[in-house]
Amino acid sequence: MPTISMFYGLIVYMYAKDNKKHHLPHIHVEYQDDEAVFSIPDGELLEGNLPDKKIQLVKAWIIINQEDLMANWYLAVKGEVLFKIKPLS
Repeated sequence: MPTISMFYGLIVYMYAKDNKKHHLPHIHVEYQDDEAVFSIPDGELLEGNLPDKKIQLVKAWIIINQEDLMANWYLAVKGEVLFKIKPLS
């Protein structure tokens, strides 16, 4: 489970070959004891929960980094090494 970014206490993961359950590009995000899954194309919360302010940060980050996230998604589906993506600052 490679960490692709960390910001404001959020840890963003993308798993290799993880396209079976959600069938669309997505990321996994942890914050303290909470976990959530967000779609890459639109930042929709697919599963889990985070505090509302953290959800808004993740959605903004997804929009800003959509191209890099999709590039990483294609690498992940093929089981290749992912690259880090700049955090929100």
